[in-house]
Amino acid sequence: MIARHPAVAACAVIGIPHDTWGEAVHAVVVCKPGATLAEEEIREHCRQVIAGYKCPKSVEFRVQLPLSGAGKVLKREIRAPYWAGRARAIN
Repeated sequence: MIARHPAVAACAVIGIPHDTWGEAVHAVVVCKPGATLAEEEIREHCRQVIAGYKCPKSVEFRVQLPLSGAGKVLKREIRAPYWAGRARAIN
């Protein structure tokens, strides 16, 4: 759903640790050249098309996403810093 926003070039959605819920929805977004977005714009866009509990609780903007040789987003590399030092990579 985030990828449908006209200013988004690429995105990935992952679960990050959350003290209360175990995990929270986190979006990593790459804007199209010349475009600018705010975290609230992404969350409002999501609220219009998906249920509230599926909307990202936080948004991070990057210049590019890590890709495999086949061009797939490497979500494990995006997740790694958030789960570092934990016994499990998911709750």
